[in-house]
Amino acid sequence: MFHTNMFDSHPNMLDMSPHKTTFSETDLGKPRDDEYETKSGTDMDAPSGDDQDPNPRPRKKGYRRHTQRQIEEMEAFFKQCPHPDDKQRKELSRDLGLEPLQVKFWFQNKRTQMKTQHERHENSILKAENEKLRAENNRYKEALTNATCPNCGGPAALGEMSFDEQHLRIENARLREEIDRISGIAAKYVGKPVTSSYSNLSSLNNNHMPVGNYGAQSGTVGEMYGGSDLFRSLPAPADADKPMIVELAVAAMEELTRLAQAGDSLWVPGNHHSEILNEEDYLRTFPNRGLGPKPLGLRSEASRESVVVIMNHINLIDILMDVNQWSTMFCGIVSRALTLEVLSTGVAGNYNGALQVMSAEFQVPSPLVPTRENYFVRYCKQQPDGIWAVVDVSLDNLRPSTMSRSQRRPSGCLIQELPNGYSKVTWIEHVEVDDRAVHSIYKTLVNSGLAFGAKRWVATLDRQCERLASSMANNIPAGNLCVITSAEGRKSMLKLAERMVISYCTGVGASTAHAWTTLSATGCDDVRVMTRKSTDEPGRPPGIVLSAATSFWLPVPPKRVFDFLRDENSRNEWDILSNGGLVQELAHIANGRDPGNCVSLLRVNSSNSSQSNMLILQESCTDSTGSYVVYAPVDIVAMNVVLGGGDPDYVALLPSGFAILPDGPGMNGGSILEVGSGGSLLTVAFQILVDSAPTAKLSLGSVATVNSLIKCTVERIKVAVCYNN
Repeated sequence: MFHTNMFDSHPNMLDMSPHKTTFSETDLGKPRDDEYETKSGTDMDAPSGDDQDPNPRPRKKGYRRHTQRQIEEMEAFFKQCPHPDDKQRKELSRDLGLEPLQVKFWFQNKRTQMKTQHERHENSILKAENEKLRAENNRYKEALTNATCPNCGGPAALGEMSFDEQHLRIENARLREEIDRISGIAAKYVGKPVTSSYSNLSSLNNNHMPVGNYGAQSGTVGEMYGGSDLFRSLPAPADADKPMIVELAVAAMEELTRLAQAGDSLWVPGNHHSEILNEEDYLRTFPNRGLGPKPLGLRSEASRESVVVIMNHINLIDILMDVNQWSTMFCGIVSRALTLEVLSTGVAGNYNGALQVMSAEFQVPSPLVPTRENYFVRYCKQQPDGIWAVVDVSLDNLRPSTMSRSQRRPSGCLIQELPNGYSKVTWIEHVEVDDRAVHSIYKTLVNSGLAFGAKRWVATLDRQCERLASSMANNIPAGNLCVITSAEGRKSMLKLAERMVISYCTGVGASTAHAWTTLSATGCDDVRVMTRKSTDEPGRPPGIVLSAATSFWLPVPPKRVFDFLRDENSRNEWDILSNGGLVQELAHIANGRDPGNCVSLLRVNSSNSSQSNMLILQESCTDSTGSYVVYAPVDIVAMNVVLGGGDPDYVALLPSGFAILPDGPGMNGGSILEVGSGGSLLTVAFQILVDSAPTAKLSLGSVATVNSLIKCTVERIKVAVCYNN
């Protein structure tokens, strides 16, 4: 389901060391004996860092070395636990005949020593990479100096050079942009994106046009919420800002690590079985926050959640550090994402030390909730104890003229390797946001932290890891006739369903790339529509596509709504296009432990001869924070190719479906009478091809038909799940 880039990123020339220092081989070798020297008795060298004793005792002149046995014992213990607590230090001091303070200072000095050696090693590698890039850049400049005109053989003028040759004149800080451009061209030939899926955002925005004046309009989402398209306005960071970005990323990594490992003093139980941050203790623990004080009008939102997932830590890091894989895995949360510049690709052939500037748009699957746009740096680091950490932190201080409705305090995750290919992930989401524009029926959900918090990220990650494991399974029992046992057929069908879900998720939210137009002004049940012209896009039918969406509240638990909508036996109760015909499941792929997570191929047995051969591809997925039921009509011939293991990328899809969210943190134990008491927030979205000619005019009749279709579907769902139960 996820693919790594086929092109390696060019090493970056950014030197992340605080000082320009050269190191000899002995600097990176074993520590000298005098590095283990301590004072006699309990009067030791002062500890490094913040742990220094504020009331130092008189210094003694006597010195003595630790014995070889003492050093070996503490070295062995350090490998197992670099941060012993008071009890462990006391036990170790008794065993070795030392004072607890001596043991404490030895471990503090040892940690400082290991950190210094690690930084020296990284600096030497970065210095070698810089020298390599300088030499390569000089070769490019020399080649340009000797360039000749292909027509006359004389020296080439700059205007006669190709676009690629002009880019070769750019300095080292611009080399990454050149690689991204070449990768984008290569993606056309390999059939899959190498750079961001949303790199051509300006053309995407131009293809989404308002449909005209039909009823009372409230304008586009950008006008309604006062937002601008962050992706079109953000340049790559200037060279002068890069040292500040590095410093901010390092400080954010330290804060994230401390927050992830902190105890009950910083985190308190939330009302949805998650942990929320104690704001007062946080301000006392981190008084010098890198982003400064909270801006006026923004609300703090911070949560922590842990999970064990069926994926090894290396693959998890690859997904988080690749913008395409990251936005694909979290397509329900990340509506758009873009890597603006890679400042460091990491060292030693992995992402340790990788640093990249990004922009992303986070969403709830409803046009009633404004998206959260962020401009941030992402930093990946392997800790001394082997745990990996990935942290994001906003760079809004680099663009003070832009007012942001959302900024990310240090947020991200710690990943610990477990046996048998599993990993433990501790996720932290800490943002400051202005969410006053959120619609009233979604306010309880957003304020609870479930809409954008750590619990939603972790639940999505767990579900997607199970889905990936399912796509790689080979030993599928053939007990059920509907189960697809062919490995190639399973992978092709899952890949097609994945594209369908991504298309649905990116088109249903309040992204600033969408120009939604409201057709009525009667409240939260307003139908919002937009059009898109499709000409020569693989996987999309050519013509004018009309998208329509509406969100509303149901006094029914989310699980009951999800089970009703995903069940093929109840489909004829709400699906108008099935004309009341029975629906039969032809193929089935389980995607995880929950039976609701599956991909199905359905056939509508309709009396209408024109629909008797219609097939429907459907994926349903659910977790504790929300559910989806997404479907699309598919061609029989194309699906036969897919089930045989063929390429699914050119199967035309127009996804429609439902997003089901809880209306708040949980049940109140009584009747569901109002928003926040255990009901559901349901978003219904359709995509319909209204004309196969891309140059055709959109008629008022087409808009009225879609409006009637979606409202009729909504009424059928309300009757079925509310009154019948």
